[in-house]
Amino acid sequence: MTLDDQLRTALPDLTRAERQLATHILSHYPVAALGSITVLAKAAQVSTPTVVRLAQKLGYKGYPDFQGSLRGEVEAMLVTPITKQAMRAQGVPSGHMLTRFAEAVVANLQSTLNQIDPADFDAVVALLADPSRRVFALGGRITHALADYFASLMTVIRTEVTLLSDNSATWPPALLEMQAGDVLLVFDIRRYENAVLQVAEMAKEQGAEIVLVTDRWVSPAASHARHVMCAHVEAPSAWDSNAVLMVLVETLLAAVQNATWEVTEPRLRRLEDLYARTRFFRRHR
Repeated sequence: MTLDDQLRTALPDLTRAERQLATHILSHYPVAALGSITVLAKAAQVSTPTVVRLAQKLGYKGYPDFQGSLRGEVEAMLVTPITKQAMRAQGVPSGHMLTRFAEAVVANLQSTLNQIDPADFDAVVALLADPSRRVFALGGRITHALADYFASLMTVIRTEVTLLSDNSATWPPALLEMQAGDVLLVFDIRRYENAVLQVAEMAKEQGAEIVLVTDRWVSPAASHARHVMCAHVEAPSAWDSNAVLMVLVETLLAAVQNATWEVTEPRLRRLEDLYARTRFFRRHR
């Protein structure tokens, strides 16, 4: 198990102070535990002995041992695609790539579903379905495609949906339009992007509610997010897999559609009529 998995598993058996510390680490993972024990204790508002006890409860000799394990995870998280592929080539597993990749995706999906709180998911849906809130979507170099897909379908479901372009020059005008209570859905997986973090920070300053979809190592943008959904993304590839992220996107879309069906249904009917009148789609012969 990775450190964040260990923390989530241990939560029910921790004392109040230990749970407070574990929650702080998870909310600011992995950055929170990379500094000194005194800095971590102060940030989590607990004592330094509490930090030591938590590390020992997780099976580590002490905080230095705990931190050493975390640093190993961070090193693995930050490797480049070329390095990842070279590391995998040292011990290629047997079996066809189709099978190996599918098994990895299924395992990622199961692990992700096991750690997402349904109540938190429903709270995100409520934000996205609220007609009084405008919705903005932003992704990074790779995840921009997910934000684009989300915005394209959400525009059909409801009004006031904006995709922030991958051209950073368009971000300041979009941020200018954000108002308190608006929602910014952010996609950011390793290697985390400074520009995405900056937009999340500025959007929060505007009063927007930040919803972050990230990987299990958690983007630094989590420090500005009201809701964080973490997905497992490892795959037998030089790149991480976006398959589970897409499942989360489509599940969010389906849930918002169900929550707003009285408004969405007439929008869909009108849209289909417009497509028919413009002969947008080819007819089957």
